[in-house]
Amino acid sequence: MSTVVELDGVSRTFPGSPPVEAVKEASLVVEAGDYVAIFGPSGSGKSTLLHILGCLDTATTGSYRLLGQNVGDLSDGLRTSLRGSEVGFVFQAFHLLPYRTVLENVTTGLIYNRTPRRARRRLAIDALERVGLGHRLDFTPRQLSGGERQRVAIARAVAAQPSLLLCDEPTGNLDTRTTSSILDLFDDLLTDGLTLMVITHEQAISQRAERRVEMVDGMLSEERGR
Repeated sequence: MSTVVELDGVSRTFPGSPPVEAVKEASLVVEAGDYVAIFGPSGSGKSTLLHILGCLDTATTGSYRLLGQNVGDLSDGLRTSLRGSEVGFVFQAFHLLPYRTVLENVTTGLIYNRTPRRARRRLAIDALERVGLGHRLDFTPRQLSGGERQRVAIARAVAAQPSLLLCDEPTGNLDTRTTSSILDLFDDLLTDGLTLMVITHEQAISQRAERRVEMVDGMLSEERGR
């Protein structure tokens, strides 16, 4: 089993008076196929950690390796390329283009990670069928329910077959029944070999994961014996 994420003593400090240490000495290893939930209250450092995991920011101290590459040693261009090819993102707010069709939304995501033009439509349709929306290709987000919009966002995130899927409060805008269906979808995606990390403040959501890591005041603590 290959290692996807390796945090070793990672801290992230923002300058100020006094400085703010949002992440403190975080260490975590995530193997391919793992389903990890990082849960904790608002202000605990989860979003900062997500930005580091997704190569949107770098650690102040410590090291972060993604698929064996030390992210802190990469140039901005190489870090962007690594993010585009290996990381998919799903956010609470969906971030869909309202006047583009479902298919166009997913295809547009493939443009940004430099997927060859000839492969984009096929990959997008495959991803939409995988999330149960193969019959909604020509709809716009305005014509979809909240759960369907999140499924489009998930299809966009997984269409390029990333190694790591990062989800930031992915069910925060959804009702209980729709939340359950999205979590069922995550379970299905794991059978494809995806590595999944979900950031949430809801313990009920985190309990669906195979591994639970609590974050409090910037510090990580993994629950054992699950």
